[in-house]
Amino acid sequence: MNSDAALALPVRRLILWRHGRTEWNAAGRFQGRMDPPLDEVGRRQAVEAAPHLVASASLGAETVVISSDLDRAADTAAALTRLLGVQLRLDPRLQEHGMGSWEGLTRDEVADRYPDQYADWLAGRPVLGRGGEEPEEVAERALAALAELPPAPVAVVVTHGGTSGRLIERLLGLGPGQRRLFGPLGNCAWSELREQSGAWRLMRHNASVPTAVVGAGNGAGTDGGAARESAAVASGANPEEGGAGPIGDADAV
Repeated sequence: MNSDAALALPVRRLILWRHGRTEWNAAGRFQGRMDPPLDEVGRRQAVEAAPHLVASASLGAETVVISSDLDRAADTAAALTRLLGVQLRLDPRLQEHGMGSWEGLTRDEVADRYPDQYADWLAGRPVLGRGGEEPEEVAERALAALAELPPAPVAVVVTHGGTSGRLIERLLGLGPGQRRLFGPLGNCAWSELREQSGAWRLMRHNASVPTAVVGAGNGAGTDGGAARESAAVASGANPEEGGAGPIGDADAV
C-alpha cells in the first residue's frame, strides 16, 4: 500500500481482533461467509479478552469499534463495546474470505474431494475452480470499510482469520509472493498496526490473554482441564495453516 493510500485512512492506529472460537473452528471446518455462532469456549474467550485488550491497548471512550456482521464476530465485538460504552458498527465488508465450494467442509473433506486445490492452498498458490473470492478482493472490500470510519485515534476491527491476514498484507505493502509471511491470528487474538510517516508498521501480532489470566474469576481457575483448554485456544494453539495442532483451524489464510 502506498503512502497516499495509508494516509487516506481516518485512523492512524488499528487493532485487528479475531472472533472467538466456534464449533467449526474446533472441528477444522471451513466457515467462510457461513455463520456458525461462538461456542461456549468462544464466548468465554471474548469475555476474558475484552478487558485485557482495553488495558493493554489503552482503549477508551474515543475508540471506534467496527465488526463484521457475521454473528461470531459481532458477538465477540459486543463484549468490548459493553466495557467501553461505545457504539458497535457492523459492516458486511469485513466478513470472512469467501471460500466457495469449501465452505462447510473439514480440511480432510476438502483434501479428499479437491486434492489439487487443497495442495495449492497449503502451498500458498492461487486456488482455481473453488469459487468464492480472490485475496485481493477481500483486501479491497475490507479497506473500503475502514476508509469510511469517522476520525478517531484508534479503531478496533473485529473480523476473521482470512480477512485480518489480507488487511495486514495490504497495509504493509506485501505482494502475492509474500503471503503467509506472518502467521494467522488465533481465536480472540489481535494485532496492532500504526501509521507512521505515511507507512503502516506492525507493532504487535497474535497478542492474546496471558495464560495466568485465563479462567480467573469464573470458576475455571479451579478446573485445571478447563483452564488449560481455554488458555490453549486463547493463545492460538490451533493455527490455521500447515496442519499444526491435533485438528487445525480451517479459516481462510
